[in-house]
Amino acid sequence: MAKINSTKYNAPALDKGLDIIEYLSQEGIPLTQVEIAQGIDRTPSEIYRMLICLEERGYLIRGTNAGKYRLSLKMYNLSHTHTPFDELKRVARYPMQHLSETTRQSCHLSIMNNDQLLVIYQMRSPSPVSLSIEEGTHFPLSMTTSGSALLSMFSKEKRLSILSRDKHFKTWDKKQKEALLSTIENIEKDGYRCSKSKLTGGVTDIAVPLGSKNSNINAVLAISIFSSSLEEDTSIDTIIDALKKTQLKINQLIGS
Repeated sequence: MAKINSTKYNAPALDKGLDIIEYLSQEGIPLTQVEIAQGIDRTPSEIYRMLICLEERGYLIRGTNAGKYRLSLKMYNLSHTHTPFDELKRVARYPMQHLSETTRQSCHLSIMNNDQLLVIYQMRSPSPVSLSIEEGTHFPLSMTTSGSALLSMFSKEKRLSILSRDKHFKTWDKKQKEALLSTIENIEKDGYRCSKSKLTGGVTDIAVPLGSKNSNINAVLAISIFSSSLEEDTSIDTIIDALKKTQLKINQLIGS
């Protein structure tokens, strides 16, 4: 196993423990103390105490016959104590608050749930008048800017699979379907989408995707604003720029 470059602050014991866990996860089979030591480029005596500690803490299980070590389900259980979206909401809170204060607009965070767009978090505007998208509200993917942005994170095959179950998309003619698929491809290329709402008159939606195609977090950050405000008070470029900066910050926090 290649060693990680040293940092300013070293924790040798922690490094050994993580090396053991990562190596056992990588190999996927029970291994002896000697085999583990060889795999992480250490001596058996170097890792003896760490193996005992990890076993006592429940991270490793040692077989009764050959004495080989394997990972327990403790790591799995810990990782599922909170869903990825609980963590997303937690880390997105302050960037979204800053976005709301900067733009003077409410912003909301959405994910896909049962082939629909689900709003899971909202940061209200500090202004006395603004649009509010309530948490827990479902919207059709095919009819929303955020839905199109979310679909841009999936492969073409998966997009079509999801849309094949969308009650609106199923009724459209070929031209309408191709227009939506083209829009999704443009979002994939541009990284954002700005369009007038199909569901609410006089409203413009601006959305950016969060996460990455290779992660287990796919979400959308969006601002819905009165179209008249864009013409009179607020620059669309200013909002897009603020959304992209917030997108970058949240992606950094979730490791995408």
